[in-house]
Amino acid sequence: MKNICVIGTGYVGLVTGTVFADLGNNVTCLDIDEPKIKALQAGKIPIYEPGLEEVVERNMKVGRLHFTTSYEEALAEAEFAFIAVGTPEGAEGEADLRYVRMAAESIALNMNHPLIIINKSTVPVGTGDFVADIVRKYQPSPIDFSVVSNPEFLREGSALNDTLHPDRIVLGSTDRDAAEKVAQLHLSLRAPIVVTDLRTAEMIKYASNAFLATRISFINEIAAICERLGADVKEVAVGMGYDKRIGHYFLDAGLGYGGSCFPKDVKALEHMALIHGAHPQLLRAVMEINHDQRRHAVLLLRELLGGSLQEKVVGLLGLSFKPNTDDMREAPSVDIAHLLAHEGVTVRGYDPVAAENMTSLMPDLQLAETPYALAEGCDALVLVTEWNEFKNLDMKRIKAAMRGNVLVDGRNLYDPQWMREQGFVYRGIGRGYNGDTMEVI
Repeated sequence: MKNICVIGTGYVGLVTGTVFADLGNNVTCLDIDEPKIKALQAGKIPIYEPGLEEVVERNMKVGRLHFTTSYEEALAEAEFAFIAVGTPEGAEGEADLRYVRMAAESIALNMNHPLIIINKSTVPVGTGDFVADIVRKYQPSPIDFSVVSNPEFLREGSALNDTLHPDRIVLGSTDRDAAEKVAQLHLSLRAPIVVTDLRTAEMIKYASNAFLATRISFINEIAAICERLGADVKEVAVGMGYDKRIGHYFLDAGLGYGGSCFPKDVKALEHMALIHGAHPQLLRAVMEINHDQRRHAVLLLRELLGGSLQEKVVGLLGLSFKPNTDDMREAPSVDIAHLLAHEGVTVRGYDPVAAENMTSLMPDLQLAETPYALAEGCDALVLVTEWNEFKNLDMKRIKAAMRGNVLVDGRNLYDPQWMREQGFVYRGIGRGYNGDTMEVI
């Protein structure tokens, strides 16, 4: 059993701390947000993540998981200190490191024995050196420490599974012994461990997310071409994916990527490239295509509703940026709702878990308690988030409740022919083919 401190109780910090506790370690999660810590001490989880509440409760009950606002308490016996604080987007797209700086300063002022400091937050290349410089500067007296980069690769909605069954563990450090000790901490996860230098580890995170975002924007570019040429992008993606060099993942055309990682990380990587003299044309195209997908949904609605959206009522099926999370950061629904409202549309929305979070972003949005209530009186619906409950809706009941019959499927969840048989004027993203369904023999 190891003694671990995790600084930051946001998505990454809370999941990381909880999983290490569940693996048998003694973990103290620290946050300077006192109301959040009090809520966690009372067993109230500030985020929606399937299964997390039960694992937190189990480990608190057996005394392996603790929450505090005190650095002195959290670091008293810690062998490892994970920095898992937020790195929000700055004015020019750069990662804002103010919380990383605060954490490093506080570690320096409160550590009383040798410590391995592990950067878990997504941070610009060079941040490991930055943290080391801060700790040395603010230590009252010199105490040995090492800095290791250990970027996270969690997906919201499946974060527990991703932490327990990672594709790989990436570790970077100038201190090989420290990296080996952090590797030992992860051995029970039985995943490949990549050990490299600090800056390379930091770049692996950005390169991974930028590549996945590029795949999404690529297939959305293909979808736009498919619509004009009469091909079905969903079947194109299936055909592409059987090529082992390509694979099936992240080839789902739709409304683009969102959330706390891809948008922020692609912008941050572009910023890093620019200030160091590189020319990130591809990253710019990735971001531009992603923004266009939101506008495309509005263009489809305008076309299908006769050229004008004025005084129309449009319902958004799903609000969170993806299923199984209540996260609204960079969610397509926010952009689409704003664009529609600007054109005189009455916008309504339904989401099983994210409705309250949407209210803080768009107080005028009309919220419904069920998909069927959402459909009442709507001229059109847009499927924004592919929640499981939307797969088996009674579409005849949905259509009967609507004033119109237009449905824009922003995630290509439904079969076009079947939807037309239910009486809808249906449009997916990049689904220009109206013939038989593809078969794989």
